Amino acid sequence: MDSGFGLLQIEDCLDARGGVALPAGATLISLIDRNIATVGDATAYRYLDHTGAVDVHTEEMTWTQFGARLHAIGARVQQSAGRGDRVAILAPQGIDYVAGFYAAVKAGTIAVPLFAPELPGHTARLDTALRDSEPTLVLTTTAAKAAVENFLANFPQRRRAHVDVIDQIPDAAGERFVPTELGLDDVSHLQYTSGSTRPPVGVEVTHRAVGTNLVQMILSIDLLNRNTHGISWLPLYHDMGLSMIGFPAIYGGHSTLMSPTAFVRRPQRWIHALSAGSREGRVVTAAPNFAYEWTVQRGLPTPGDDIDLRNVVMIIGSEPVSIDAIRTFSKAFGPYGLPRTAFKPSYGIAEGTLFVATIAPEAEPTVTYFDREQLGAGHAVPVPADAPNAVAQVSCGQVARSQWAVIVDPATGSELPDGAVGEIWLQGNNVGRGYWGMPDETRATFGVTLASRLREGSHAEGSTVEGTWLRTGDLGVYLDGELYVTGRIADLVTIDGRSHYPQDIEATAAEASAVVRRGYAAAFAAPDGDGGQRLVIVAERAAGTSRVDPQPAIDAIKQAVSHRHHLSVADVLLLPAGAIPRTTSGKLARRACRAQYLNSTLGVR
Repeated sequence: MDSGFGLLQIEDCLDARGGVALPAGATLISLIDRNIATVGDATAYRYLDHTGAVDVHTEEMTWTQFGARLHAIGARVQQSAGRGDRVAILAPQGIDYVAGFYAAVKAGTIAVPLFAPELPGHTARLDTALRDSEPTLVLTTTAAKAAVENFLANFPQRRRAHVDVIDQIPDAAGERFVPTELGLDDVSHLQYTSGSTRPPVGVEVTHRAVGTNLVQMILSIDLLNRNTHGISWLPLYHDMGLSMIGFPAIYGGHSTLMSPTAFVRRPQRWIHALSAGSREGRVVTAAPNFAYEWTVQRGLPTPGDDIDLRNVVMIIGSEPVSIDAIRTFSKAFGPYGLPRTAFKPSYGIAEGTLFVATIAPEAEPTVTYFDREQLGAGHAVPVPADAPNAVAQVSCGQVARSQWAVIVDPATGSELPDGAVGEIWLQGNNVGRGYWGMPDETRATFGVTLASRLREGSHAEGSTVEGTWLRTGDLGVYLDGELYVTGRIADLVTIDGRSHYPQDIEATAAEASAVVRRGYAAAFAAPDGDGGQRLVIVAERAAGTSRVDPQPAIDAIKQAVSHRHHLSVADVLLLPAGAIPRTTSGKLARRACRAQYLNSTLGVR
């Protein structure tokens, strides 16, 4: 795309009917070239480094400087990898990571955003992703080089990737860069899934999918003001983390980044960064449930802190979204100007690049209470909030423009009416191409067709109905025009023929005893030895309870679950903090927790 056309306008990305349709050649790389030509002296990326002697050291890079880095790193990539080869990024959070990712894409290779081996508890995921993607080249930094080389030494020589160090490549290397045409339907990168319900697999994300999904997000959340910028501590190997560095390419704006570790150690750093951004203009951030809960616990402003959150938009994207996380954060930070409309409960999935649905820009989060028994049986029946069988569900609003989500009976492939719970199926140009190296699973997940659609009120209206759909594995329901995500099929706890949502049982366990660390309980079914299933609950202890006798808490949990869910709990384990495995995005890894429980390694360090 000609960089002389100026900054991209959102109208350029819409067809005559208002649908999302990217202009020919409009990849994020071509848009970065536009930004260099048009706003080259403006900041592109800012990184808040909290690893030094002072609390924060700020690094900034303009679009012109960023462009020079992409040429230099891209030229080095081209020396080691050919078009379509995989280039893995195994580096710490920072601008070098961003530059390495985009340089791999610019060079015509397929980027594989991963992480440096020192990320605790996730070496198996890294090993799986590297063996699956078979990169020709690994990009890292000086700080992580030794750890990366030691990790790669475990691979056979013939499959061992060459290692290049991003921060040791001089800008002058860019003179050897060979311009490469990128097609919209070429694969931009492999996004490895978080591994919450199965081993991680690489989603083939095309340039078209990336651009389409960013435009969908911008339109849905009303991020059209060019003075909007992003602030994110989310890991850059995560789909939402990547989206937060994609916004600036569309806008010609900037994003401020920090590391996940910096956030976890002092959540106030996130709040201070949001406050600084709020004074400049509109600022958007994103995080899962646990981050908002953690910030209330450990990140409240100190007396005298001048915090301004008036212009903050907060995407909360966990399935399902926790109304408690929203309410507790809003109560704690409302006095600092946080708008009632700040929170945007959202639904997303890696196979759809990321973003699927959210509430309207002017809307406040809403919660509906459903009958627990009916919901488990597949029917969303609203009840009063104080009903004894009420379970809260947060609305994820409306599906993005030029994207379709239908609720389907997973056994028959037929669309279900509003009020019926079924599997969410997706269609749109934001959907990835498939799973890397897995043709059979790609057909089974990305290549399904609707057996039938509703004659009236179909949510497939306007889609290519006869076309293929993406099976998400997520359960959802439409009610009064809003999408509710109720859980994942693979996580359902099915005992004696009745299905239960694990997060509902986990919430009951947390409420039953103060010994349970809130947000750190996992419920799952395990074989009972007689061909049936029994309920197991594993929970981490809350701070300061390590010496408390666990038996009263265990008894309270069993009694509460029996009363509310009519279930007998076979086993309750109370473990130290950090014992329950989590995904790289911070979500409970129930599948891994169950596996460790069954092989007696849970909590063993």
